[in-house]
Formats: sequence, structure tokens, C-alpha cells
Amino acid sequence: MKLLMSIINFRKLRIYQLVLIIQVCVVITAQGQQFYFKGDRNKDAMPFLQVKNLIIIPLYLNNKGPYNFILDTGVGPLIITDPSLIDSIGIKVSRTIKISGLGSGNEIEAYISNDVSAQLGKSYIDNIPTAILKRDIFGLSNYLGTKVYGLLGYYFFKSFVVELRYSTKRLLFKHPNSGGKIKGERIPIEISSYKPYTNITIENPEYGKAEIKMLIDNGASHAISLERLNEKPFPVPAASIKANLGVGMSGPIDGNIGRVSALKIGSFAMKNVLASYPKYDDVAAKVLLKDRNGNLGADILSRFNVIFDYADNSMYLRKNSQFKRPFEHDMSGIELYLEDGQIRRYFISRIEPGSPAENAGVLVDDEIITIHFTPAASFKLDDINNLFKSVEGKTIILSIRRNDELVLKVFKLKQRI
Repeated sequence: MKLLMSIINFRKLRIYQLVLIIQVCVVITAQGQQFYFKGDRNKDAMPFLQVKNLIIIPLYLNNKGPYNFILDTGVGPLIITDPSLIDSIGIKVSRTIKISGLGSGNEIEAYISNDVSAQLGKSYIDNIPTAILKRDIFGLSNYLGTKVYGLLGYYFFKSFVVELRYSTKRLLFKHPNSGGKIKGERIPIEISSYKPYTNITIENPEYGKAEIKMLIDNGASHAISLERLNEKPFPVPAASIKANLGVGMSGPIDGNIGRVSALKIGSFAMKNVLASYPKYDDVAAKVLLKDRNGNLGADILSRFNVIFDYADNSMYLRKNSQFKRPFEHDMSGIELYLEDGQIRRYFISRIEPGSPAENAGVLVDDEIITIHFTPAASFKLDDINNLFKSVEGKTIILSIRRNDELVLKVFKLKQRI
């Protein structure tokens, strides 16, 4: 049967801008697979690392590890993005498939395996359906500043009642029949093709008020992506900027970044929410996306403590301390990637046209040496990105290396959306 998998585009520092859907023709021979506890245990809890709104957890594979994986409601099978794990943990692959995705370009190849066992905390799963990319096209580690090997999704979420406690960076999970009252406002969800969907309401001058169906994707760092409305391109607001939304499975994806004036999920209302509008021909026109209008990402979900109960078709939301934080886009125009060796090295992968960085003469491939005269290597990647979207009018001082010369660049952050 056909297995739809949602994979995030992490390359070019636009993880929060777009969720990709790819179609993999996989025959899954054991549909009943799920995580389980040994003995009398019925629940577990563990800390997680949160980077760019994403949840990174330590996963053991074939009794080796731990390996950092992103916990992601938007994916079906286990996805390994680093093919070196095939040899290091002894994966037996059954066959090779071709994957076509969003954007323009050629297909890529992946291996399929049902030979992988996994352990997360005190939970286990045997023979989890797995796709292993033949080459790491996403560059998760360069984007997140920590080594990441892939994504874990549906088979974990379907096995337990799962709480993502963003306020304390804790993951809690228990058997659905273990009892106890679930706290929060219940939001009905639909599980379709291994992924959860819900309805939200948005409002903007271009189309008024609209109720739309969204993929719930905590593995996408953005707030929302709007792809199609009434079988047509989603209306792009006048106050938007053109953007490179990343590199998909099949090549680059262009679009716009704007805002919706109001968003409501359940009884929770938000204003001036950032939204990405991918180019229709590259994304929304794809036949696989006709069951939805877009996706709801972690810049929304991380403002709550979230509980998923797939067995009851439910998601529960409770506001946390981050609920009222403003939705801010990068104000510098700089996209970074990290080369993480003995010393962190930060390079500029893209400059947005008309941005403060472009106007100051910052160029692609420049290496940032210091930030405010402090060595760049002393900053985490997340810290730099947070600085670049911190306060409009803030002065940024960079020393950069270009062709073996040091150059000083100074500019002020500017809100462009």
C-alpha cells in the first residue's frame, strides 16, 4: 500500500517555513507494530532538547546509541537521514525505492527496512518500518547545531498518550488505558495516512474568515504554512515578502512570508501570526496535498503544553508562559549554517533581497568571526538566530572573513513583515 510521509525541509535554514510531503511506495507487512513497556510499567518521562521549537530526543537503534532524533507528528515510518547508520548499527535493507517530493528536480533514492528495533526511554518497538535516505539531503545537524540522525513519528504517538510539556522541556507518555484525568482543552483531531489533522479558523482582509483543515506538525518549526484555498492558491497578503522557503526533495521551493490577522484553535485566539505561502505549482498543486489547506507548526504548538491521544482522536492544549510571545521573523536577512568541528564555524548561506544585511554588504559564503566583538564560536546557533529576530532597531556588529580578509559590518535589525 502507499505510505505518505511528511518530511520537513531543513536545508537553507528554513525549517520553520515549510513541511514537505513525499510519497513512498512501501509495503508494510505488520500493521500492529507499536511501542511497549516491559513488565508492569505503564508510563515514563524524560527531558528533551528544544531547538528552534523542535523536540530532540535520544533514541537507541538496534541496541546502539543514543542517537538524536526529532520527535515529529508529521512523519509516518521512522526516517533515518544519515545513511552511515546502515553499517554502524547493522541495518538489513529489503529494497530501494525512489522518492519524489515538492519543488522542481529529480527523484532521490531511499532504502526500506523492517529490521530496525528502537528504544525511547523505557519503551521499545521491534521491526519498526524504516526509510533510510541514501544521502543526507536535509542537513539537520548543520541547521540545528547538534548532530541529528532522523525523525520519529506515528509509531510512537499511536502507542501512547503523549504529553509535550514545552514549559519544562519534558516528554511524558503512558498507556492509553492507564487512567488519570487529562488536563487541557480538548481539540478533536483526525488521524489520516499516519498523521493528525485538525480544523482552525483564520482571518485576513484578502479572504475574510475561513475554517481550514491543517496537518498538526510539531516537527515544523514555523507557525503555519498556507498552501491552498478552494482548490486555488492561498491568497497572499499584500504585506508580505518573497522568500526562498528551502530546498525540497525535488529542488528549490519559492514563496512568500506574511501574516494572518487572527487565528483561532479551539477557544484560543492569536493575532498577527506569521504564515508562509509556498509557490502553488511547487507545493499545493501536488496531488498529495488535496486533503488539507496547510499545516500547523511548532511556533504555535510550543505556546502550549500539548497532549496527543491518538486512540481517542484528541489533542489537549494548555497555555504556557510562551503563549503571548510575539510572532517574529528574522530581521537581519541572514541565513546561517554551522560547520561543527573542533571549533564552531558559522557561514552565511543566503541573504534576503532588500534586507539590512544585504544593504550593509554582507555576502553569501562570508564566515562570521565575531558578533559584537565576541567570538562567534562561543554562541549556539539558536542564540544567533534569536538575536537576529530580537528587537527592531537593534544594532548588529559582525566581523566576517571574506577571501582571507577580515571585514567589519554594522547594520540595524528591521522588521520587514
